[in-house]
Amino acid sequence: MLRIAGQTIWVLFLTLLTQIGGLAWLIALPFRRRLAVFALAYAGLNVGALWAAPLMGRVPLSCLADGPLQVGSWVYCALNRNYVTPEMKTVLVDTAEAVDEAYPGTQTLVLDANFPFLNGFPLLPHLSHDDGEKVDLAFYYRDASGYLPGRTRSPIGYFAFEDGPTQCPGALLSLRWDLAMLQPLWPDLAPEPERLRFVVGQLVADERVGRIFLEPHLVERFALADPKIRFQGCRAARHDDHLHFDLRAER
Repeated sequence: MLRIAGQTIWVLFLTLLTQIGGLAWLIALPFRRRLAVFALAYAGLNVGALWAAPLMGRVPLSCLADGPLQVGSWVYCALNRNYVTPEMKTVLVDTAEAVDEAYPGTQTLVLDANFPFLNGFPLLPHLSHDDGEKVDLAFYYRDASGYLPGRTRSPIGYFAFEDGPTQCPGALLSLRWDLAMLQPLWPDLAPEPERLRFVVGQLVADERVGRIFLEPHLVERFALADPKIRFQGCRAARHDDHLHFDLRAER
């Protein structure tokens, strides 16, 4: 019974992490070389998702793309977290190209997007990202020499928070992690203000975009106030290490 419970938990974990990983593990269970079979099954399912997802209304963002729009880390493609609706992909491409036109050489980096299948399937630890119409974008960063193309403070673009005031109280049952132990590990980079203002302005002006989540102290710091820019709430993840936007519901 303990073994069955352990395998069930492992399948559940892989499913929540990658959507298809649990199925790959179930395929591998009868084999002696379980890890090798799992790797092959997972790779096959991953490639299959590239073909199957468009039939269900989602398309992948390529981790091999070379241009203004790029996925921030291969991790997102490996975990199948790089899928969006065709309309969202068009919005992302249009936005990245507009930023690159205004500031040549700019790379707009996508972080977590969505899984390939099933509306309503959670993309943990996010409270949304369940329908192909939500995306996180990394901040643009600079050092003393200026803008740094394709750079983020942390390896995956998350959890390198910007200091600023908040009215959110500390709470155990919350996704608003501070991760104070990690903060000294990140390089001393700062958000590049001109590109950040520009990309938010593009999203605000785009009629296809519904909401933008950004921490209030950054909204004030960069003078970005607009009805589309909202606070995600104290229970959700912080948005002073990235920005989130989703498509307008009524289209």
